[in-house]
Amino acid sequence: MSDIAAAGSGKGHKDENFPVASLFAPRHRAAVLAFYDFVRAADDISDHVTLPGEQKIAMLDRMEAALLGSGEDIPVAARLRAELDARGLEPRHAQDLLIAFRRDVTQLRYRDWDDLIDYCRYSAMPVGRFVLDVHGEDRATCWGPNDALCAALQIINHLQDCAKDYRGLDRVYLPQDALAAHGASVEMLSAEKASPPLAATLRALTERTQELLKESAPFADLIADTRLAMEVGAIQRLAETLTARLLVADPLSEKVHAAKGAFLRTALVGAGTVLLRRLLLPRAASAASVAR
Repeated sequence: MSDIAAAGSGKGHKDENFPVASLFAPRHRAAVLAFYDFVRAADDISDHVTLPGEQKIAMLDRMEAALLGSGEDIPVAARLRAELDARGLEPRHAQDLLIAFRRDVTQLRYRDWDDLIDYCRYSAMPVGRFVLDVHGEDRATCWGPNDALCAALQIINHLQDCAKDYRGLDRVYLPQDALAAHGASVEMLSAEKASPPLAATLRALTERTQELLKESAPFADLIADTRLAMEVGAIQRLAETLTARLLVADPLSEKVHAAKGAFLRTALVGAGTVLLRRLLLPRAASAASVAR
């Protein structure tokens, strides 16, 4: 087994907090899952608790070289390269994610909200952009709301995992100026329960994340592919539910993510709402035209 394979966490796409390729048409699933497997392998390297930083960077560099066809044979890179070649797509989105994973190794603190969003530009937004490109969706129409939704998803994960990230990897994605504004400190993340200043910081960041979700709310209706639109509708609804929970829950002492049954119900409501709008809106538009 290679060192890259050995660094794997064993986590798969079914273990993620949000759906991965659950509704995609069969013709797209292979490409999406190849992308996921490549990204998962790289993420596991950057999150590995015992590998030295310089070794992580070297391994990520090797993955990029393999993706570009100029390095060793790394199976997850070869599969993704084959899927990209078959569709005439560039590796840019995967390369952007590698930038984020390298940053996870070298940057452990974030100055302010803009600094965090810049991280999301590489760590989250490329995921949605890749899926949109695979489906042939219009970049000019979809990339803006995609970026807002992907950034929101990333920050939700940061908020609910804030204690684990700090205790396990000494990473703090909570912006330093937000902590300072509420009189909180990084060290408060080691407590069993969030102190009032830390709780206030988390609420303020959650509220900013809700603003991102307002920007992404029209996203599903801008997507041509109905299955993809339903997937986005499910993810949007799940994200809205999680931010509402984060406003009242303490991620240091409470489980934020919903149980499996509630998770599924929320996702189905989001997907079903999008589908219902697609079925009803054309009729409504036709009726309005006749009335005029």
